[in-house]
Amino acid sequence: MIKVTEATATAGALKRLSDEGVSIWLDDLSRKRIESGNLAELVENSNVVGVTTNPSIFQAAIGSGEGYEEQLADLAVRGVTVEEAVRMMTTADVRAAADILRPVYDATGGRDGRVSIEVDPRLAHHTKATIAEAKQLAWLVDRPNVMIKIPATEAGLPAITEVIGLGISVNVTLIFSLERYREVMDAYLAGLEKASAKGLDLSTIHSVASFFVSRVDSEIDKRLDGLSSPEASVLKGKAALANARLAYEAYEDVFAGERWTALAGASANKQRPLWASTGVKDPAYKDTLYVDELVAPGTVNTMPEATLNATADHGEITGDTVTGGYAQARADLAAVEALGISYDQVVQQLEDEGVAKFETAWQDLLDAVTKSLDSKGVETE
Repeated sequence: MIKVTEATATAGALKRLSDEGVSIWLDDLSRKRIESGNLAELVENSNVVGVTTNPSIFQAAIGSGEGYEEQLADLAVRGVTVEEAVRMMTTADVRAAADILRPVYDATGGRDGRVSIEVDPRLAHHTKATIAEAKQLAWLVDRPNVMIKIPATEAGLPAITEVIGLGISVNVTLIFSLERYREVMDAYLAGLEKASAKGLDLSTIHSVASFFVSRVDSEIDKRLDGLSSPEASVLKGKAALANARLAYEAYEDVFAGERWTALAGASANKQRPLWASTGVKDPAYKDTLYVDELVAPGTVNTMPEATLNATADHGEITGDTVTGGYAQARADLAAVEALGISYDQVVQQLEDEGVAKFETAWQDLLDAVTKSLDSKGVETE
């Protein structure tokens, strides 16, 4: 973890990233991180202005049991269900993190200082249940700087519109394809229009669209390796950046259109692109690749702590590395397609796998909490 004594040394690259208009969010949360003061330290010294969570993060945190013993004992005495126990623990962590980040939220007019919590991943293909869960989570956390994460599945799109229309800020997650990203932005604008029709203050509604990065390279690189050709080899490590850069181009297009202009006149906020899955999976690539090469104004980069530390230590922030690369990005994706690798098939597979991974992590968390409650001699059903 970054120490206070290192603040001066680490401020350089992280500050430059912030100065370029990139908000740095931490892709991790645990009670230990909150209670030890580490999260507050990262906010104070490392330009961290937000936090994202997901089922895998909570599974790792709560599954360890560290810091949760007292609350688990109280929940066991009450005889709550395992689902209720998990939600009480996760929302408690998000509430505490939101309080730590509240000064950032106030200072940025709600733009940053955000903490995200995801709807139950088992609801990813159920629109009405997702809406109900989003409303419940917003009520449970009860902090203005919470963002509810809704997956960008087909069923998630109308849920995004409805939840935004209720005035609840949303982090749309698991976006892999450019087509789906445009659908997400459309769902957001539709939600703002609904909110406006209800007379809600649009300036209080915020959203980010979490566009996943490293997983695209992991899957496409694997397929390129399978081709064993020089043409395939030179394309390795290019697809994810190309995909993200073209997503930013789509963002610029949508938020320069007439539909947006009308909403902007009512003080609406743009839905910012958020680069997710920015930890490098292939050790052959620089560990700050998806930070250095995705610098553009009005974006968020949510980083695991290892990536945050690597960026602080040796990140190369040289200005905008996105907007000048659209033509090359299209050429790179076209070259991948020309080798017989289907973009549409890859991104759909990644979406399906993303939902499945979160479902598995959530079930593992439920199982771990069930064991803890059972060990105290309390029924969990």
